[in-house]
Amino acid sequence: MAATPPTDELKKLSVSNGGTDGKAATANGAKDDTAEHAGDDSEDDAEDGAAEPAPGAAKKKKNKKKKPKKKKKAPTSQTDPPSVLMSQLFPNNTYPKGEEVEYKDENHYRTTSEEKRHLDNLNTDFLIDYRHAAETHRQVRQWAQKNIKPGQTLTEIAEGIEDSIRRLVGHDGLAEGDAKVAGVGFPTGLNLDHIAAHFTPNAGNKTILQQSNVMKVDIGVHVNGKIVDSAFTMSFDPMYDNLLAAVKDATNTGVKEAGIDVRLGELGGLIQEAMESYECEINGTTYPIKSIRNLTGHTILPYSIHGTKSVPIVKSADTTKMEEGDVFAIETFGSTGNGYVHDEGEVSHYAMRSDAPKVDLRLSSAKSLLNVIKKNFGTIPFARRYLDRLGQEKYLLGLNNLVQSGIVEDYPPLLDKRGSYTAQFEHTILLRPTVKEVISRGEDY
Repeated sequence: MAATPPTDELKKLSVSNGGTDGKAATANGAKDDTAEHAGDDSEDDAEDGAAEPAPGAAKKKKNKKKKPKKKKKAPTSQTDPPSVLMSQLFPNNTYPKGEEVEYKDENHYRTTSEEKRHLDNLNTDFLIDYRHAAETHRQVRQWAQKNIKPGQTLTEIAEGIEDSIRRLVGHDGLAEGDAKVAGVGFPTGLNLDHIAAHFTPNAGNKTILQQSNVMKVDIGVHVNGKIVDSAFTMSFDPMYDNLLAAVKDATNTGVKEAGIDVRLGELGGLIQEAMESYECEINGTTYPIKSIRNLTGHTILPYSIHGTKSVPIVKSADTTKMEEGDVFAIETFGSTGNGYVHDEGEVSHYAMRSDAPKVDLRLSSAKSLLNVIKKNFGTIPFARRYLDRLGQEKYLLGLNNLVQSGIVEDYPPLLDKRGSYTAQFEHTILLRPTVKEVISRGEDY
């Protein structure tokens, strides 16, 4: 999910635990087997000394041994669409690791440092949750890449992705507080052409994906507040291939060069250099690919998609360093337009602020809606559609009042100039004590 460069308000958005810490657990009960009957020898002895049964007496039925029920085999592969729980595919929390990359230069010692290994081993639950979320992300997005086709509505695409996430983590988000345990990490972004970020369809939206569209698909998955944020771009015409290649190269450059003690402004320069070495010919006109200079990557905190550090995608004077333990979303955006975005259009993305002021809300609809948001999302971003599926009605007045009161942040769509095309690729990386783990890396990107 895209971030704009930090303002004073955004810097406040470092979130403490905004949700529940508990993990859902299931227990399989088994009935005790019936006791075995006496052995054959004792039965024979009894028969020898037994008297003849009286005429007309009922004969005893022999107990037949019941055949044990066959246990169903645990599934070993995913379905289409995805529906098998990750915990069944990977029992005992054996979720795959992301791409592990050794640190270099003065941080190379970390790979074999006993002290750093010890610190790494203290993070077992953290890594299990992140790998669980990341594998869910990979399986859902790879299904989406195969199945998204022109002619589908954006609502159909978004709900297909989000429902798959919920099925795979085993939390449909309908019971109170369930969405805070695991599920969708933020509204699925489906951003067409010059729209770079923060668009997902609201109820009633009838937009249909066209053959000529360039669509950014930004997906978030969380498990116990550990959010994996990763995005890709789809197009159906090879004319846009260079645009996509430029942005993918820029993101991979950012991922490769990121690490402990790296200065964010210098990293932005390397990303920009990779991005702007490309150009793209569209309908006979050649366009230089520009980094969108007012969009950035960002740190991710528990239950908060935007942390306190930003990763520019152009060279800047920011001397802030990446640090051990940071979780970063390295995301880059390229454009054939101005390379600058502005807010425009109907809002679909919202999130409760962690530093929300205490306000005496006079509007009863705002009070009741805030209660729903706190109990079901905490500080995890949500869409209007998520309120709809919880059965909320006529909530817009109350929602706008919460935004105006500074309790809820709204995230309008971010657009470059009309007629331009934008692309996005993104990965989540963990700066562990011993290695950098590109947690969202997959065979697709």
